[in-house]
Amino acid sequence: MTALLRYQAALLIGSHRWLPPVILYAAWLAIGVQSGGPVLDAFGYAAGGLLPVAVWLTRVCVTNEPPAARNCTAAAAGPGRAHLAAVLTAVCAAALLALVGTALALLISDPHSSDHRAVPLAPAALAGLLAALVCLLTGTAIGALSNWPVLRSTGWSIPVGMLAALLLLVLGVSPANAAISDLITGSLHGTITTPWLPLAVTVPLATAATAAACALTSRRG
Repeated sequence: MTALLRYQAALLIGSHRWLPPVILYAAWLAIGVQSGGPVLDAFGYAAGGLLPVAVWLTRVCVTNEPPAARNCTAAAAGPGRAHLAAVLTAVCAAALLALVGTALALLISDPHSSDHRAVPLAPAALAGLLAALVCLLTGTAIGALSNWPVLRSTGWSIPVGMLAALLLLVLGVSPANAAISDLITGSLHGTITTPWLPLAVTVPLATAATAAACALTSRRG
């Protein structure tokens, strides 16, 4: 698996297809994370931007190989393992962005709530990082289910992935929405709610979505 991850990482870096989602996330942070703003709001904004970016990065990684190269990789390592390595590469790339976004929010934001109450930085940073992880994994799950081998047509996969990302950002039943809402609500009152429950829901969902995509890859080849 280590060799597969290195191979997929080299493909991602060499393709330069990571640039658009990274630029999108940088623009998102530049617009939403303001110097001197409430730190919990900044964490929520930084986390929310990761969801569509993770969908995009997952699509990039699982479609990076030409069909002939994908068949060779699948023959050498197994189609399920090869596809898993692609998804994990996207997770690692999105996790790096999560660390950058959380660190930026921590460095330039004000450690106070919207009503000017002091906010302890260490618990706030943990809540922000976990919320980013929830959004990252949610985006990965969407990306795994809205691209090859589940959906083969680009005409379907891109709009389905983006629509699902939008819905899971705004719907109250979504773990990503719950994690972000906890940060925004906490900023109003100076309280910190660590999103353990959204994370506990998201981890098995992302795992199941990835496993289903890998199993389908083994069948479709």
